[in-house]
Amino acid sequence: MPGARRDSIAFTVVVTVLVGLGALAMLLLIALSGAPSSLLLATVLAALPVGPLVACYLWLDRYEPEPRRLLALGLLWGGFAATAAALLIQGVGGFVVGFSDRTSLEVVAPMSEEASKGLFLILLLWWRRAELDGVLDGLVYAGMVGIGFAFTENILYLAAAYNGTDGTGPGGTDALTGTFVVRCLFSPFAHPFFTTFTGIGVGIAVNARGRGLRVLAPLAGYVAAVVAHAAWNTSTVYGLQGFVGVYLLLMTPAFIGIVALATWARRSERRMLTASLGDAAARGLIPATDIGWVVDLGARRRSRAFARQQGGRPGERAMRDYQQAAIELGFLHHRFLRGTPPPDFAARGHEYVARISAVRPTIAFPGQVVPTR
Repeated sequence: MPGARRDSIAFTVVVTVLVGLGALAMLLLIALSGAPSSLLLATVLAALPVGPLVACYLWLDRYEPEPRRLLALGLLWGGFAATAAALLIQGVGGFVVGFSDRTSLEVVAPMSEEASKGLFLILLLWWRRAELDGVLDGLVYAGMVGIGFAFTENILYLAAAYNGTDGTGPGGTDALTGTFVVRCLFSPFAHPFFTTFTGIGVGIAVNARGRGLRVLAPLAGYVAAVVAHAAWNTSTVYGLQGFVGVYLLLMTPAFIGIVALATWARRSERRMLTASLGDAAARGLIPATDIGWVVDLGARRRSRAFARQQGGRPGERAMRDYQQAAIELGFLHHRFLRGTPPPDFAARGHEYVARISAVRPTIAFPGQVVPTR
């Protein structure tokens, strides 16, 4: 698949360069924003919600785990490239156009930040479409970008609060604690949540049959992300009462809705994979008896433990490779059945079937005869 390899290389080069440039700019800005001791404290506090948030998105991503390298790039993009681009746009806009602080907060910041975060998803859709299978993948990548963005932004906010340079008071421990509670405890999901709308749009575009929906879905997702972000920022203008009102009446129900959508999408993947692999089995592409060991998460764990018991680490790796190839085939075959196969459908399908055929004779599921090696 020469075209796919070229696209993959182009994506990696462009994202890596932009992340590198963003990292230089953000690290310089962070270094100039406070004393080393306050920056270290701000970084430690900003990092506290990162682990739990990443774990939540990895839990969603269990059926067909995305490449860890791409997830890491999403985090780095959010932490460096997106933050640097958003600050540059806001800074240039304020200097050239003369935006007021309120206009920047309510309009410019939501538009620029959601655009800079969403660009990673658009680049994935453009160059690495094969890694996107639907809404759930869009949610996961959007979450990673949002987590990275929030981490870097929180460092700046926490350091400014401690140093008293945020314009709200003399600084110190009390100011730092208040900022930490609001940004890292009460609203660590804010940036991942906003960008989730763009991720949903990109996920819909992947399986869209018409060109119009492929364009409109990400655009509508971006608009929804900007509206949610703007509502959140605007609420801070009206003090604690406005913030709590928007938090309870708008953001909390919307967040619960997104969580429900993500959970439904995760559960629906099992039904979809069962159906698509059943059709693939009827075409002789995979043994029908293996489907349950592939689509049921508990059965997958048991089969990997059995493979490790019988064949050590190499046996477990072979089982993982087989299950991953089967899952990839299931997603690809689902798009074929929907009438929205990707351009490289045939080449990818042959690759997955070849991997399945090569590995299957070397593995056994619990209760089956273990092959001799």
